[in-house]
Amino acid sequence: MKKAVILSILGIIVLIALLAGIKALQINTMIEAGKNFSFPPVTVTATQVVEQSWEAELHTVGAFAAVEGVTVSADLAGKVVGISFESGTYSEAGDVLLQQDISIEQAQLREAEASVELARLELDRSRRLLSSSAGSQATFDTNNAALQEAIARADSIRATIQKKTIQAPFSGRLGIRQVNLGQSLKEGDPIVSLQTLDPIYINFVLPQRHYASLQTGMQIRAYTDAVVDQTGAQALFGNVTTINPEVDTSTRNLAVQATLPNPDGSVLPGMSASVSVILPAPEAVLAVPVTAVLNASYGDSVFIIEDQNGARTLRQQFIRLGRSVGDYVAVQSGLEPGQMVVTTGVFKLINGQAVVIDNTLQPEFELQPTPDNR
Repeated sequence: MKKAVILSILGIIVLIALLAGIKALQINTMIEAGKNFSFPPVTVTATQVVEQSWEAELHTVGAFAAVEGVTVSADLAGKVVGISFESGTYSEAGDVLLQQDISIEQAQLREAEASVELARLELDRSRRLLSSSAGSQATFDTNNAALQEAIARADSIRATIQKKTIQAPFSGRLGIRQVNLGQSLKEGDPIVSLQTLDPIYINFVLPQRHYASLQTGMQIRAYTDAVVDQTGAQALFGNVTTINPEVDTSTRNLAVQATLPNPDGSVLPGMSASVSVILPAPEAVLAVPVTAVLNASYGDSVFIIEDQNGARTLRQQFIRLGRSVGDYVAVQSGLEPGQMVVTTGVFKLINGQAVVIDNTLQPEFELQPTPDNR
């Protein structure tokens, strides 16, 4: 009995040892297989890093302003008896916009004109008497002064009438009417906004370090979300017309003004826009497609394709990026001309992975893309 128990225990121990050996052999086999395992090559698209010539630009933001713009207001107090414009219409310089009550001034003008005529008759009479030695020089001088005084009073009344006949000071588009018939206006009360829209200014500032690069006549390109087509914001072109002769002492920025054509009134004073001042000398940059860059919180990188023992493998390379133009982004450091980088699907790649290049389906990258959104 005792011998049978011992034999059973020994049998169990041998069985356990045998199972452990089998399992250890399986594990060692898996480890060796893992050491020798390699991912199958992944098909990628790729392009060579080349040096490109880009337009050199200074980027900033600006605001549109009217070449001539004013809120037409009342010069004198008076009641509105006539409105000669409609909101939103175009007005020529000199067009009558509003008439205030001038009935009293017209009556005063008739009286003043009669006084002028009487004073002129008195002066003529005294001139004849003086020429015939029947009158005195003092009487002539008095009548002459009376005539000048009467003329001045009549001119003053005419000026009052003119100020109460409010005209457009220049040609432009009228805004929303702010007065009504019968309303009594005080001096300075607003009547309507008047803006010249073509051409139009855009004002912006640049750091003082760019002063040496600026000159009048330079082309500028502006984008605003108010002017878009099927491909996005449309570029508006103009030229630098004024560079301020002083720098803001609080910001060390230089104020610049450009003039743009605006024949259809597509932009209005006060609208904002992104502005690029195009410099005459082009800029040489190393550029890669935007889709080649893997953006991550720890840095931007690309995958470089290298030949190792006749096989193509990936090496992740961290880079420092510059500005973007179209489908490309400038690389300020981390790459050399001639290196081959993966251009699509970089988010699913790993360092050291084997690859096969197939550019059959690679998209076309352009500096000035025009995507069709229809």
